[in-house]
Amino acid sequence: MKTYLLSLAFSATSLMSFAQANISPAKKQSKTIAISGATVHVGNGNVIENGTIIFSNGKIVSVTANGQVPQGDVAQISANGKHIYPGFIAATTNLGLTEIEAVKATLDFQEIGDFNAHIRSIVAYNTDSKVPATLRSNGVLMAQPTPQGGIISGSSSVVQLDAWNWEDAALRKDDAMHMTWPVTPRFRGGFGGFGRPQLSPEALAERTANSINQLNSFFAEAKAYANLGKPEVINTRFEAMKRVFSGEEKLFITADSQKDIVAAVNFAKKYGITPVITGADEAYLVIDFLKENNISLVVKQPHALPNNNDDDVNMPYKNAAILANAGLNVALSIDGYWQQRNLPFMAGTVTAWGLDKEKALSTITLNAAKVMGVDKTTGSIETGKDATFFISAGDALDMRTNKVEQAFIQGRDINLDNLHKQLDKKFSDKYAAEKK
Repeated sequence: MKTYLLSLAFSATSLMSFAQANISPAKKQSKTIAISGATVHVGNGNVIENGTIIFSNGKIVSVTANGQVPQGDVAQISANGKHIYPGFIAATTNLGLTEIEAVKATLDFQEIGDFNAHIRSIVAYNTDSKVPATLRSNGVLMAQPTPQGGIISGSSSVVQLDAWNWEDAALRKDDAMHMTWPVTPRFRGGFGGFGRPQLSPEALAERTANSINQLNSFFAEAKAYANLGKPEVINTRFEAMKRVFSGEEKLFITADSQKDIVAAVNFAKKYGITPVITGADEAYLVIDFLKENNISLVVKQPHALPNNNDDDVNMPYKNAAILANAGLNVALSIDGYWQQRNLPFMAGTVTAWGLDKEKALSTITLNAAKVMGVDKTTGSIETGKDATFFISAGDALDMRTNKVEQAFIQGRDINLDNLHKQLDKKFSDKYAAEKK
């Protein structure tokens, strides 16, 4: 037993040593900075050649073509031949809520139960995670940590990825309530797990109908509770729903099939809510309906397979382009947390399947900011907004040329080091030494 305990203690000490934090959040911007000579991709579809960006106290002061750099105590950065992009925004991710998928103690993105409107992801967001630093190196500077599971999962928040704690990280707390529209599983016949017969199609449909009825009851009771003013007994789940009914918090509904998308939108309209649809695999089939109801979409990653055997095999690649070219506000997402570093390359894929490159950029910048309600302060490189952007040596939507050389979050010049780079250097040094 003593040997086991000593071994366990040694392992824990080794892990702590390996995970020793050595990347600190950047200090507040102390002087005015001017960046000149770059191609500025604004994020709203416009491009400024030979642009000059001046920012001070964390805010953009001016963005001009061939602009004059002010005299005085101004730090100047030459970016000739380079590109400047708004910080990319990772939508609907469990980033910061999970660290190691195989270690249950590091998973904090899902609660037990179906109706968890009172859950707030922001208080669980881990700013000490090693993952955000790896995303910053590819230009992902903001994210929307989102709870998962159940029918109503809880509230997400929008954060910037260079902070000491969740209070510092928050750009907008409780930006959206997240809900999954009940879906009837496909019936395949035969037996389920461990030889148990599967439910019949009728039983599956009845279970889905019951879930929708429960959802209607929950919303009706929450709406009545919101109209009470000051209830005698506090119901934390219903309290959380007040912001949704008042419009302070958006409602994101995950729905993929055209039938479920229409049902989800009509359900929300019944309670005076204009939802954001996430997933949206078959949204291209109900474009007119979505436009009539002013629905924004958070579309899944294009690197995926179609849902149905007889679907166009390339539809996941084309979906975002079809929807955006039809005039809908489309943001792009990608599954997981560490995978978010590939977000810009998902947008790059969309450009190869029919969407203008600057519009594709908007799907992970300004459009994402719009669906999260933070477009007044971030999402594009415009006067008065946060100075959150980065300088790349090449096209940031192409994995071959995405080379982030410098990045700023609210004017702070952030550290672009990360654990991946440190390990690369460590073992490169090792094998270089062995060759000598």
